[in-house]
Amino acid sequence: MSAVPAHGKAFEEDPRLWLVSTPLLDLDDPKLRLKARSLTQLCKTEREKALAIFGFVKRIPFSKPMKMRLRTAREVIDAGCGDADDKGTVFVALLRAAGIPARLRYAELRVDMLRGLVPNMTRASRPVAEIWLGRWVRTDTYIFDAVFMAAARQRLKDAGWQCGYGIHVAGASLWNGVDDAYLGGESTEEDPMVLRDLGVYHDPEDLVSSPEWRAEFPRVVRALHWNVVAPAMERVIRELRAEGSRGAVMRPS
Repeated sequence: MSAVPAHGKAFEEDPRLWLVSTPLLDLDDPKLRLKARSLTQLCKTEREKALAIFGFVKRIPFSKPMKMRLRTAREVIDAGCGDADDKGTVFVALLRAAGIPARLRYAELRVDMLRGLVPNMTRASRPVAEIWLGRWVRTDTYIFDAVFMAAARQRLKDAGWQCGYGIHVAGASLWNGVDDAYLGGESTEEDPMVLRDLGVYHDPEDLVSSPEWRAEFPRVVRALHWNVVAPAMERVIRELRAEGSRGAVMRPS
């Protein structure tokens, strides 16, 4: 596979340069390539391929595992669950393996967006996927699975909150493969919950390896912090999942 090129405006504008492999994406991995092929073999258009891959990644249960390093796409698929960075890695890897340019645009969020879910946090970054389908189309709705989303929406309703648990009451749950779709309901540029746009990257490792990120967030310190909050966050996720599952059973078919 091609080496990862340097960043720059011309680089960002050329979709062909967002098809390369990276250590996290590992497009030569046989299981990853087989998964991409099995998901898209009956699809007739690039949009259908993208939606098939989106559906698979969407269904991966959202979780917050303890980890001291970022996981490869294959490792996330094998684990069968993952956090936002994990699922973003899988989404981009499968899209690229299917020949569709894809990348992650990171946005730094206000803590209000994560209340109820993440304790003792002042801000966090979110990977918004950008998929080339004749133009760059954005979505972050792949992050949370349907059971989590249902329970989170109910908790917002019960608490009378506009946002929390990573979503906004006006946010989207799904992506149609044509329009942008955001959990926050607004584009990155217009969302009041977004503190700043951190730019586009191949994968989470590309972000945390950037000089700007390393200067602001020492890797070991940030990893330790996330592992401290991970157990509490995982407890909330399990509670939400249980609530969402009970709600699905109680709802008439």
